[in-house]
Amino acid sequence: MDNAGSRRMVLVLGLMAFWCNGDNYAAAPLLVEIARDLHLDISRAALSVTAYMLPFGLFTLLFGPLADRFGKARIINLAAFGTAIFSALGAVAFDLASLSLIRAVNGAFAAAILPVTMSLLGDRFGRDPQEVQNALGKVLGMAFLGGASATGIGGVLAYVGSWRLVYLAYGIAELIIALIMLKTLEKQPGTVATLNLKEAYGDAFASSDLIKTVGIIFLVGSSVFGSFVYAGKFVETRTGYNILLVGLILTCFGLATVVGGRKLGVLKQKMGNKLLFLAGLLAAASWVLMGAWHSPALLSLSLAGFGLGFIMIQPTLIATAQQLLPARRGTVMSLASFNMFVGGGLGTWLNGHLLNKWGFEPVFLGAAGLILVAGVIAARLLDRLAPTIGAGAL
Repeated sequence: MDNAGSRRMVLVLGLMAFWCNGDNYAAAPLLVEIARDLHLDISRAALSVTAYMLPFGLFTLLFGPLADRFGKARIINLAAFGTAIFSALGAVAFDLASLSLIRAVNGAFAAAILPVTMSLLGDRFGRDPQEVQNALGKVLGMAFLGGASATGIGGVLAYVGSWRLVYLAYGIAELIIALIMLKTLEKQPGTVATLNLKEAYGDAFASSDLIKTVGIIFLVGSSVFGSFVYAGKFVETRTGYNILLVGLILTCFGLATVVGGRKLGVLKQKMGNKLLFLAGLLAAASWVLMGAWHSPALLSLSLAGFGLGFIMIQPTLIATAQQLLPARRGTVMSLASFNMFVGGGLGTWLNGHLLNKWGFEPVFLGAAGLILVAGVIAARLLDRLAPTIGAGAL
């Protein structure tokens, strides 16, 4: 694949990550309308979110080994069509059972998109450390821009139509990208001869350095996803803005991940592993100040700083994990994504208790501490690993 083809591949994968990740987060502002339309209370309507998230977490562990065995492009294409079709079908759900079933299947297919995409980028650009980090940063940036802007996009679509239009629009957008992906992604054979989950994860757990790396990813997930979920309500409380304006402010996080992701490889080459410490420091300072601001402009600045710090750490950890077990990049990314997902879920649960007892400030302070610790540990780990797998790769 030439340079133009590589750029097209990154763009298409980034767009799919944008819509797929947004499909996940767009549900939150729709719960009130879903409950009203289906004659449910909010807590029962929220079961549709749980129905999406549980299969998403479980199937994350399956698709990586499948991609290693049957080829990453084939699995991404299958998952892209699956998530597109079942996202659109959400528009015709007629009760809680049908909506939950549709969202569950949607979540199962969506589980493949980001981890298999990351492993495919590792295969394509893995020989050039700067290129692989830039590619990972760009696609991750698009994914988190999709998540951060989903509140605003979902709010606008629900305002002009209904919650059904949101699911339909995301499904159509994903279907268009899925069709483009069929011609864009080169289908390569798998990197292992047999599908054996026990062997795949046995190889992964046999690498203590890999387990340490995904453990740091767990900390990052706990910090970022465990706190960002409450950022919208915090901004609404501090500013009094409606959901559309709040969504625009939250988009600053996603925009920063896109901008930072594009320059990650260059910065990493110039600054080395101390970039991880500085990124953790930037993210921590931004989140500490977040709890003190009332100005929309300063809140936006903190969100951007947190997003920039995050995107400097996460793709570097992902690239490192892939270098530690290159023949099983799919399995590695499933393990990394699962840790990020579980970390985010645990962080959300713990922060919910902190919020109920002491308000927003402890949520931001705790998340700031976690990401600073993650940055420090990551910098030390990569310094130690550099002689083993090559300083350039890290």
